[in-house]
Amino acid sequence: MSRISKKIVVFIIGFLLALNVNAQKEIANQENAWLMYFGNHRISDRWGIHTEYQWRRADGFEHWQQSLLRIGIDYYAKNGLQHTAGYAWIKSFQYGDQPIAHSNNEHRIWEQIITKSKFGRVDVQNRYRLEQRFIENWVKDSEGVYAQDGFYFRQRVRYRLLLTMPISRKEMADKTLFIAAYDEPFMGFGKGIGKNILDQNRIYCALGWRFNASCNIQLGYLNQYIVKKDGIAAERNHTLQAAITYNIDCRGKEE
Repeated sequence: MSRISKKIVVFIIGFLLALNVNAQKEIANQENAWLMYFGNHRISDRWGIHTEYQWRRADGFEHWQQSLLRIGIDYYAKNGLQHTAGYAWIKSFQYGDQPIAHSNNEHRIWEQIITKSKFGRVDVQNRYRLEQRFIENWVKDSEGVYAQDGFYFRQRVRYRLLLTMPISRKEMADKTLFIAAYDEPFMGFGKGIGKNILDQNRIYCALGWRFNASCNIQLGYLNQYIVKKDGIAAERNHTLQAAITYNIDCRGKEE
């Protein structure tokens, strides 16, 4: 089986697993909005810094859903692979029809590898990510008062297949309108994952505008499925996403 065929098989398996969420008996349909910033800043030919912030709101923009800050160190290998490792801080709030028991903080270590290729006019990006998650544990006492009781540990693997294609030009260049789409299943593993090995799945489609090689914006729709710990309840979040990517190249340029 070719490398492309293997990627297609993995994509289809993730999509079918996501459809399985529709079999859950308790599905909450909700509308959210995310505003996002991404930046990968080169400081040398081999090294760079990843910066990211996501302002996630529930019920449109009315209430908090999550606040996510992610930073990392990028390494650009000679074979074209991009390796990144870093830290993320996530604040999750109570929202929607199936809220968590208490808002909590999560400290996350993450590692990823990105590969890039081209299929005709389509740019293909594969992102493989591991996450080690330390999540606040809140316990209710006999009087119904919550108190923090340390952290619990979870592990998760994610795979994202991202396709990007120019619309207004034959090739991606400055001042180009493009379309982007991806699917990303999240799979839990190790101790404590409960009945939901499929943690969530995200399907995304957006229109984007590339100003230049360093900056682009996207406006799109994210269909996010989240499976709860009992393996029965689930969320289907219909999410408006607006994102800006701005990369700074700090490498000195020869005159």
